[in-house]
Amino acid sequence: MSSLPARVRVSRLPLPPTPNVAVQLRRLLPDAPLEAVTQAAAALAGGRVVGVAVLTDGGARLGIEAGWRGKGLEQALQDAVSQ
Repeated sequence: MSSLPARVRVSRLPLPPTPNVAVQLRRLLPDAPLEAVTQAAAALAGGRVVGVAVLTDGGARLGIEAGWRGKGLEQALQDAVSQ
C-alpha cells in the first residue's frame, strides 16, 4: 500500500451509501451513478472527507480535493475499491 500522510485514513464504505455519505460522494464525484456503485472508499483527514473512489459496472471513478492530489490518496483509494 502507498505511504499516506499521517492524518489520513482510507476506509471502504458500506453500501448502499447513507444519505450523509451520498452527499460527500456527489460533492467529489458529481456525475457518478451512485445507484450503480458496487464498491466505494473514502479518504478522511481530520474527520473530513478529502477523497473518494467508487467502482461501477462502467469502471472506477476517483475524486480528490485539489490540495490532496499527489499525496498517495489516489493509489490507496484505488486499492481499497479493488479488494
